[in-house]
Amino acid sequence: NANYIKARLSDLMSPAFPDGPCMHEALFDDEWLKGTDITTLDFAKAMIDEGFHPMTMYFPLVVHGAMLIEPTETESKAELDRFIEAMRALAGAAKAGDVDRFKGAPFHAPLKRLDETRAARSPVLRWTAPEGSNRAA
Repeated sequence: NANYIKARLSDLMSPAFPDGPCMHEALFDDEWLKGTDITTLDFAKAMIDEGFHPMTMYFPLVVHGAMLIEPTETESKAELDRFIEAMRALAGAAKAGDVDRFKGAPFHAPLKRLDETRAARSPVLRWTAPEGSNRAA
């Protein structure tokens, strides 16, 4: 499945290691995003609007702007094709300069883009009930 994804996306996205097959994950770098003002994070967040969980971002650290896609081996070809078409549409939009589609994404999810810097610097490690809510005794 990872090799299928790599093969279908390699003409639009830049594989980190283009020669040879991949094992269970397809790894792309952000070289193809250069000059678009779109980051790996922007691209990953836009995936949420397409109905997909974002890929692993910025790992491994040795690959600049890494996009690590790890499909399960049980995914059907139809589902892989749906994912690939969404990725191709996003890649095409990025290359066409549709920055508004990416900056601030996700737009159609219950939670919008979080302030990740603030979350990392001031983590909330315990859930507390909102003021005025009824709590079980």
